[in-house]
Amino acid sequence: MPKVTGLGHVGLYVRDPGVMVDFYSNFLGLTVTDRGENDRIVFLSARPDEEHHELALARSDDHHTDPQQISFTVGSLADLRAFHTKIKERGYPIDRVVSHGNAFGCYFRDPEGNRVEVYWHTGKDWPQPYGVPIDLELSEAALHQMLDAMPVPAPTS
Repeated sequence: MPKVTGLGHVGLYVRDPGVMVDFYSNFLGLTVTDRGENDRIVFLSARPDEEHHELALARSDDHHTDPQQISFTVGSLADLRAFHTKIKERGYPIDRVVSHGNAFGCYFRDPEGNRVEVYWHTGKDWPQPYGVPIDLELSEAALHQMLDAMPVPAPTS
């Protein structure tokens, strides 16, 4: 039986492509890989050498996308903490900051209200769903101590 090999990209309808391209490229760091005439559609990727686009922003005054969340990984706990600081500085509304055991995540809103998550893989295997509030303003050492203090998860049947 055939099966898919991965998620290729997500498309969002946006009202103001300029603001949204600035957010996803200059704030989150995605690379603009292509764009249509008058930014009718803009393609972005975190890995442009591997994937032409992972996100497509399509201009529309009539349609609105309502994703549950759009999640992006970061390379280190320091990067996640830096994003958390930048998110607060820019005044983007933060929904929650949590430990999922297997990841630390910061959920917030982009300029058009879509829920975005930036998260760091902790390296722990942890059953889901799991979400405990954390404070990314704690030191990295304190956050790592919190991870080290987590009990071994009970086996699932």
